[in-house]
Amino acid sequence: MKTIVQQELKSKPLEKKLPFKFYWKKILKTGIITWIGLLVIWTVAAHFSDPQFLPSPLATLRGAFELGSDGSLFIYMAYSLVRVLIGWFLGNIVAIPLGLFIGSNKTIRLLVEPVINFVRFIPPLAFITLFMLWFGIGEQSKIFLIMYATFFVVTINTLTGVLSISEDKIRSANSMGASDFQVLRYVIIPAATPYIFTGAKLAMGSSFMAIIGAEMVAANEGVGFMIWNARLYFQTDWIFVGLVVLGLMGFSMDRLFALAGRKFLKRYNIVS
Repeated sequence: MKTIVQQELKSKPLEKKLPFKFYWKKILKTGIITWIGLLVIWTVAAHFSDPQFLPSPLATLRGAFELGSDGSLFIYMAYSLVRVLIGWFLGNIVAIPLGLFIGSNKTIRLLVEPVINFVRFIPPLAFITLFMLWFGIGEQSKIFLIMYATFFVVTINTLTGVLSISEDKIRSANSMGASDFQVLRYVIIPAATPYIFTGAKLAMGSSFMAIIGAEMVAANEGVGFMIWNARLYFQTDWIFVGLVVLGLMGFSMDRLFALAGRKFLKRYNIVS
């Protein structure tokens, strides 16, 4: 009897602690503590710095209100976001089939892979002047630049996914009478999907880097143009607004894409 009562008394304090641990883990998972810590460090560093050198979070917020009061901030965000989405989407449409084709054909892979590994090390920003010359200073040059930034990341990840498939799986499908198209559809694509998904996610970061560079050089709208234009008036707070906005845009796209992957590609072990 004593042992039962002792066990009940011991279990009660543990029951009280469980909710706290549960909520603490929930708070940690949100990352809010990290964000608060970064804001505190930023505030302290700005306090001991020249406002023109490092504006405080409050000064950056005031700059955001200034830019947003006439709607210019939201217009710049919309221009950049549309360019990134179009270029990223078109880059994926081209890169995924090509990566599957190159990975599935050994002869083509031997011919093309050295060229891909050579060109992919040339950064997109190095092509800005050429793309302006070839496609003009309008939207085409910016979209093609984002396509370039997306293409190699997605192609290489798709190619890696195809090469990671065991030969035994392909032989087994062939031995059961599967055609080349059926092998591609039911063996290669499902196995390579996690790699394709990862490549598309990584390409988002490359797309934002490419569009900001392009907008700084040849644009009259967009977040990159806003950041570049702010330097003329030495508006450091506007520059920080642009940096924060880019981070928020990229983070939101990444989270939405990850959510869509978990929802619609769960069967392919998409867990990011």
